[in-house]
Amino acid sequence: MYAFKRHSSAIAVAAALMLSAGFPEASAQSVLSKAERASESMEPALRHPDQDAQARAKLEALRARMGKQPNIVWLVVDDMGYGDPGAFGGGAAIGAATPNMDRLAREGLKLTSAYSQPTCTPTRSAILTGRLPVRTGLTRPILAGDTITRNPWADEISLPRLLGEAGYRTVLSGKWHVGAAQGMRPHDIGFDEFYGFYEAEKEISQAVDKRRYPDLVLNPERLAMLRKTGASDALVHGFKGGQTTDVVKIDSTAAMAEGDRMTKEFSVAKIKELAAGNQPFFLEHAFMKVHADNFASKAFEGKSASKYPYKDDVVEVDAYIGEITKALEDAGVLDNTFIFITSDNGPQLDSWPDAGYTPFRGAKASAWEGGVRVPGIAYWRGMIAPGRESDDLFDLMDLFNTSVRLAGLEKKIPSDRYIDGIDQTSFLLGDKGRSNREKVYIWAERDLMAMRMYEYKIHVKVVQEHAQWLNIDMTTISDVGLAPWLFNLYIDPKEQYPVGHRMNAFLASMAAEMKGHAATFKKYPPKNIGLGQ
Repeated sequence: MYAFKRHSSAIAVAAALMLSAGFPEASAQSVLSKAERASESMEPALRHPDQDAQARAKLEALRARMGKQPNIVWLVVDDMGYGDPGAFGGGAAIGAATPNMDRLAREGLKLTSAYSQPTCTPTRSAILTGRLPVRTGLTRPILAGDTITRNPWADEISLPRLLGEAGYRTVLSGKWHVGAAQGMRPHDIGFDEFYGFYEAEKEISQAVDKRRYPDLVLNPERLAMLRKTGASDALVHGFKGGQTTDVVKIDSTAAMAEGDRMTKEFSVAKIKELAAGNQPFFLEHAFMKVHADNFASKAFEGKSASKYPYKDDVVEVDAYIGEITKALEDAGVLDNTFIFITSDNGPQLDSWPDAGYTPFRGAKASAWEGGVRVPGIAYWRGMIAPGRESDDLFDLMDLFNTSVRLAGLEKKIPSDRYIDGIDQTSFLLGDKGRSNREKVYIWAERDLMAMRMYEYKIHVKVVQEHAQWLNIDMTTISDVGLAPWLFNLYIDPKEQYPVGHRMNAFLASMAAEMKGHAATFKKYPPKNIGLGQ
């Protein structure tokens, strides 16, 4: 069984005691739960037979009309806050209009309770595996100087691998950030082609931005130390089983500013090429922006009402989302393409004012809503009823299971490991669909922090900020004390005042659900790849 740290979550420890006493894992579900476990290796899901039948009929009719499986396109923005798009309360009201995202939200399904992982690498691995990062070992970004003890991808079954084996063309354009060593690159783990950057924007620009990092850029010895880590400083083009080349070296902030333009141009051209073929395709377009440090592209400098680089970059990203969607329409494949738009985590407020907006407490790297609640837009013309809005739960890991279902590969989901994602096809395609997910579990690296169930959120560990804006660089993680902190997000979305047992009847039931989650680690222990806390 997973050896939880001495100071790890009280719920995890309780789960260990429960198991040692001989209670079976399934007994952990409480009277509060309506979810059903179809397999011991799959997360329990809510069942909606009528909407599932409607979704099945829609997909069968589409395949009969199109003659092939649907295309899948993910548009993942880096560090965009929940409140940045206009459809989620931002946009023009905060100095950066987002007409394209707003239109797709109006014409599709707006998800107001979509959840990511607290930081980028965990989210990016989770959506491609359907598994929590603590299970894959990819619990945080692999940073300059880190030495991992094993390749976490060696025994993982990725979505592009499954889709590729079923005849899909698979492409990743833009940011990767889930390993740059051979064996961990996108074209090593299942993608046919990769055109983008291994690192996050800041990790590349820090070597050339002397105004922000003078002690690094103006110190040849320190700069040489950074170079020795092997961090990539280039736009890379790689092919599965083939050549990998550096296309453009990023030698200035001006060059970094054009990174998203270059990957957008690639994606637009690639869509035209893929659409002309006979195979369905999966395109993950992952923006470098709006991750700090932001530098406005020449074409977008000053184009936001705010004029700040972050806001200019929001406008740029939104424009490119419009161009990519138009490319799908121009190629004649929009009606056969499922599009999902989201952010990989909440805004990185440590870089304020080069940062996004969230109306919630906390930010990137925390288990508070501001760190993990992200905008979610599901769009599919003719398949997803327009004008829908739902506060039902959607975890970005669900994209794995849902994409597998859309490709008709449900039986290919591995059963020898725990899958935390849930198939949300019927939620998305049902005209009045309800989510199949009952709970979202929130981890920060190797700490089980919180769980949302219905409108309730229970914390067993919390991130405490010790200075405004420093949500990463000046925080501590602490246990909650005598009792978990229970919030009702419908009356307290900022998580300011716990209702606890004095105002809520379900504290014990929710604790039991967390014990059940922790219990899954008995048979399916997490992977340790040498990434420290």
